[in-house]
Amino acid sequence: MPEMQPVRDSILNQVKNAYRNHPVQTVAVGIGVVILAPAVLPLVKPLAKAAIKSGFTLYEKTKGAIAETGEVIGDIVAEAKAEALAEEANKATGAASFMITPNTMGDTQDN
Repeated sequence: MPEMQPVRDSILNQVKNAYRNHPVQTVAVGIGVVILAPAVLPLVKPLAKAAIKSGFTLYEKTKGAIAETGEVIGDIVAEAKAEALAEEANKATGAASFMITPNTMGDTQDN
């Protein structure tokens, strides 16, 4: 199985191989890109802006949803802790009242 290379390395290797095999064509393509870039960039700019705006909007909505979810989880954890502490307090007071109950057999009748 061939080893996986990062995309950048494979593109760079392709350009190097193209230059080695066809140097005149490779230079011509490079010059063409430099000449056409100013004409193509204004056409691509609105698409790039729209993509960036969409990404930013998605980021903001996701950030808000994550913050909201964190608040809900925090509330649930606080409620669970409060209920657990209340149950422990009820158990402690129930055990204490069981131990402190007065003797109903009449200990004071010995007088």
